[in-house]
Amino acid sequence: MHCASTFVAPAPSGLRAVLRYDLPASLVVFLVAVPLSLGIAVASGAPVMAGLIAAVVGGIVAGLLGGSPLQVSGPAAGLTVVVADLIGRFGWGVTCAITVAAGLLQVLFGVSRVARAALAISPAVVHAMLAGIGITIVLGQLHVLLGGSPGSDAIANLTGLPGQLADVHHPAAMVGLAVIAVLLLWPRLPQPVRQIPGPLVAVVAATALATGLALDLERVVIPGSLFDSLHLPQVPGGMWLGVLTGVLTVALIASVESLLCAVATDKMSGNRSNLDRELIGQGAANTLSGLVGGLPITGVIVRSSTNLAAGARTRASAVLHGVWVLVFSVLLVGLIELIPMAALAGLLVMIGLRLVKLADLRSARNQGELAVYLITVAGVVFVNLLTGVLIGLGLSLLLVLRRVVWSAVHAQLLRPESPDTPAAWRVLVEGTLSFLSIPRLSSVLARVPRGSHVTVEMVVDFLDHAAYEHLASWRRQHEATGGTVVVDEVGPARLDDENGNGRSRRVWAPALPRAFSPWWIWQAKAEHADDSSGGLQPVLAGVREYHRRRALDVLPHLERLAGGQRPRALFLTCTDSRVVPNVITSSGPGDLFTVRNLGNLVPPSGHESDSSVAAALAYAANHLEVPTILVCGHSGCTAMQALLDGDNLDEPLNRWLRWGLPSLDALRRGCPVGVAAAAEGRPEVDQLSMVNVAHQIDTLRTHPVVQEAVSAGRIHIAGLFLDIPTARLLLLDPAAGRFLPMPDQPADGLVLPSTTVRG
Repeated sequence: MHCASTFVAPAPSGLRAVLRYDLPASLVVFLVAVPLSLGIAVASGAPVMAGLIAAVVGGIVAGLLGGSPLQVSGPAAGLTVVVADLIGRFGWGVTCAITVAAGLLQVLFGVSRVARAALAISPAVVHAMLAGIGITIVLGQLHVLLGGSPGSDAIANLTGLPGQLADVHHPAAMVGLAVIAVLLLWPRLPQPVRQIPGPLVAVVAATALATGLALDLERVVIPGSLFDSLHLPQVPGGMWLGVLTGVLTVALIASVESLLCAVATDKMSGNRSNLDRELIGQGAANTLSGLVGGLPITGVIVRSSTNLAAGARTRASAVLHGVWVLVFSVLLVGLIELIPMAALAGLLVMIGLRLVKLADLRSARNQGELAVYLITVAGVVFVNLLTGVLIGLGLSLLLVLRRVVWSAVHAQLLRPESPDTPAAWRVLVEGTLSFLSIPRLSSVLARVPRGSHVTVEMVVDFLDHAAYEHLASWRRQHEATGGTVVVDEVGPARLDDENGNGRSRRVWAPALPRAFSPWWIWQAKAEHADDSSGGLQPVLAGVREYHRRRALDVLPHLERLAGGQRPRALFLTCTDSRVVPNVITSSGPGDLFTVRNLGNLVPPSGHESDSSVAAALAYAANHLEVPTILVCGHSGCTAMQALLDGDNLDEPLNRWLRWGLPSLDALRRGCPVGVAAAAEGRPEVDQLSMVNVAHQIDTLRTHPVVQEAVSAGRIHIAGLFLDIPTARLLLLDPAAGRFLPMPDQPADGLVLPSTTVRG
């Protein structure tokens, strides 16, 4: 076998990697962080420099100590409403103390290793919380954009908006709308232009416009330098319950938002964060930020995604971004004071709008959690953030409880009563059947008339004693009045045991879906005992089950394939009924072009009397252009056993099985595949089955159409072996000359081995 080797230059490491990747990325993130930090401080009602202080501490401390190396932390919009409320109730000094305590609580969370528990919160609640925060920000900052001042709450901002529109300050509106226009236009510009962060361009352009036209606008006011803005926290003088509630609120929201951001960053980067360490890093950053007068800190998805897009490789990028913010805050304070408040308001309006995502709304609707989403949003906007989130969590828990104890019960008339036959009814029971479902179950069963034939379909995963007793009692009463009852147990919970005795079983082991279950598992009592159609009855029952449960699921896929097929592999396997190609490959309609024969044999090229396999090969290679040919043998193959026994079989079988004689000869001569199988303790019939797969691959290569496609690299050939007792599929490794377990996590770009193994 010839292996082509390609030289790949090693990636820079250490200082070279920092200089090449992380340094440029940190500058890009810094340019994004400065305007966002200023805007969030303004929206929170905190000192403007508190946003920059938090950006510095978040970048350096969380960057060094956190468990998500590529996540960038700083002040985030998700805590804006909470901080604004805390400042309004307790003042800035006490809010800093709350931030310190929340940080210590986060460290405790991390040390306690409970980070994963935060991810159990329903995504609908988290997304609704962010959407509610976004709406609140927009309602408040629209007043600033129009030249006014925001109200005390969302209701005041909403009711006061018409009056603010009537008394609009045109220069402020012009600047704010200019920022929004730039942010809307920026993603549509060419990629080289978009390398410059849009928020930075928008704020700089608006500031230049206001300064160049000498517009009379309210601008950012910074009393002193960064060091003058450092502010020690103040010990609360009272209202301890409110303070403790604020600590818990900040800690929980900051933790959840940071962990969700870390998970999202992992998905984008392919890394795996240490979430407990990330909480410790976030807690340390919040503790220090509160001690020096900064805003609360979380992981920020905008900065983190920018960091990844800019090519960051290590945590050095996040740390350096904090250093650049520090340098900017110390040396360029005068530039900050030129920024119009309306420009930051326009930036915040866009930030708020982007927190409200239609995709989250659609996802909540599709998952049946639309009510949770909408009620949480309303609670956050019109009450307060903590109350809204608690309402959402409570409602989501109620929905979970409902699903746990929920069951749907429906009755359907299949055949009306006639003089010769009784009426036929179908009762469908789905979900979890518990005592809470008995009223509904009793109401539906009461609609079924006496003397009718009833099929009860039990698609349930749990059947408690009370529900079992009710069903069993109804069944006895119905049969006592001349009716018949057939229980079709689709789900794992059973009303009867295997012998038809009425004993309840609660089955927790997973059951095969009906589409994969053998007929004997579910057809025992699902059909009438008097089978007038002979051996065709199981097939007809299976077809009816397909039409009833699976046809609508398969229909969209078959509609797409109606114009033709483009399978991904030719699958050559034995006719043994235990080998189900679509099950063992998790494939569906249109995936496999399947060829089956006794012993998965390939007659050599030129034998026209056995042309079925050759015709399938030619059609698959030339017309369907399949990229892969799979030859699959299996354990306990009766065709291989017949070859070993040398049985004097019927002439058609003898004539066909002669194509397996070369495999038998290879086994006798000590083929490596057979030797390896024997060393594993496999029986001789399985040794021959494995050797046969390898030999049939060799034979395939002699067919001109396959030989040409393999030489051109258009087709790969691989061998498989189904070990029926363990239900495991093995893959032929030609280099090792043996079958090996299928890798559970194959590397990206895995190429099926196709080297020839000769007997």
